[in-house]
Amino acid sequence: MNETAINTATEKLSVVEKVGYSLGDLAANLIFQTFVTFIAFFYTDVYKIPAETATFIIFTGGMIGAFFSPIMGMIADRTSTRWGRYRPWILWTAIPFGVLTILAFSTPDFDPQGKAIYAFITYVLLVMIYSANNLPYSALSGVITGSMAERNSVSSYRFVAVMIAQFIIQVLLLPLVLILGDGDKATGFENTMMIFSIIGTVFFIISFITTKERVITKPEQKSSVKQDIVDLFKNQPWVIMLAVTTLLFITLALKGGMYIYYFQNYVSEAHLAQFQFDIGFNGMIAGLNNSLTNIGFSTFQWPEDIAISGNSIFNACGIIFMLFGIALSKPLADKFGKRDVFTSALFVSTLFILLFYFYDPESIGIMFSSQIAHGFFYGITIPILWAMIADVADYSEWKNNRRATAIVFSAMLFGLKSGLAIGGSMVAAILASYNYDANLVSQTPDTIQGIKFAVSIFAAMPFLMACLSLSFYEIDKAMEVEIESDLRDSRG
Repeated sequence: MNETAINTATEKLSVVEKVGYSLGDLAANLIFQTFVTFIAFFYTDVYKIPAETATFIIFTGGMIGAFFSPIMGMIADRTSTRWGRYRPWILWTAIPFGVLTILAFSTPDFDPQGKAIYAFITYVLLVMIYSANNLPYSALSGVITGSMAERNSVSSYRFVAVMIAQFIIQVLLLPLVLILGDGDKATGFENTMMIFSIIGTVFFIISFITTKERVITKPEQKSSVKQDIVDLFKNQPWVIMLAVTTLLFITLALKGGMYIYYFQNYVSEAHLAQFQFDIGFNGMIAGLNNSLTNIGFSTFQWPEDIAISGNSIFNACGIIFMLFGIALSKPLADKFGKRDVFTSALFVSTLFILLFYFYDPESIGIMFSSQIAHGFFYGITIPILWAMIADVADYSEWKNNRRATAIVFSAMLFGLKSGLAIGGSMVAAILASYNYDANLVSQTPDTIQGIKFAVSIFAAMPFLMACLSLSFYEIDKAMEVEIESDLRDSRG
């Protein structure tokens, strides 16, 4: 049932609760970031599914998951337990999430049709359990406190955890796959995702234990599903954030999934190897191994594959500077308002994506510099996005005198799943349309050109469209203050 909030705590949350809450996102993103970045690569190059089939699986499976999100939002809003509405879902889904992750990244030896069916079923089940876990988890941020400033703070903690997960996946996943599989990528993926699943399950349980729902609601006030839907589509900020979220994740899935192909097929291997030597990376690994052997440990096996190594370092540069952007996010949002800061930072970050169109294969240094700049400005937007969704839930209560936090957050999950499905399938579709063949040692010039377009022009367009959409978003700094004040008074 959807209800009007009558009590909300605006005191500062403890560091323990903020860290505990953020561990839920770290757990989820160990799997989600793998989906965003490597699912097309896993299907085409590891499980040996044709690119056209992978396109169908990623798009269709992702859209099924996307349409499940609003249903899950209605279920979560109508959940009533002694633990609250949203927290119990984190606990209930912890073990199923881990099990389905292991199954989705397993490679049973079926015939081509069997592989496609297995991949499709496990993909759909995993994105559905992700909704059942992450939508209530996200909605929890809207009821953990009624203070918008504290929400900004919680979001900053949360997305430091996201960046840690992103660093692990984009920088260390492929090295771990090679190490844990002893060079066999299929075995390596299975072993690596098993470890991530165990860690994730433990973190979900900690997140459940350490958090509390504080925005309490009147049990006597109810609304129908029809009224929920009517309220949503009358809520212009919700509609805009649905579009923005979808567009953002199209770009993230597209460029994230395509970078490994970019490094394997476009970037000059000789110049990339020299770059790693010049920046001292090879020396750092040698020094690390020397220290490890001196104290009796075995050496750290960084992959010798230049493209995989370069891709990991490239991703690391972006993620490290995203953390600097995240650190600036809260003070900037508190001073200038979420909308204006988000739009400005997103636009600048988009410019650095576009620049990749102009780089030749030997321009390694400037590629890495652009990734660093993009990471910094995009990092500013990361906590703000989820805080804006919580503001949209407040806006809905402010306008309609009814609070339906989870279904409002379903916009985020629907957009996330849709963007992931569209962007992820675009990776496979672009590869297929430009005749990518995983069995070739060297791709054709047309295929390489398509990969270059994908990480620059194609990836920048959804970000630019998101910036345009935000010009119609009406919750500015002044309205944020007004909504918080009015709701504080109405909740008593």
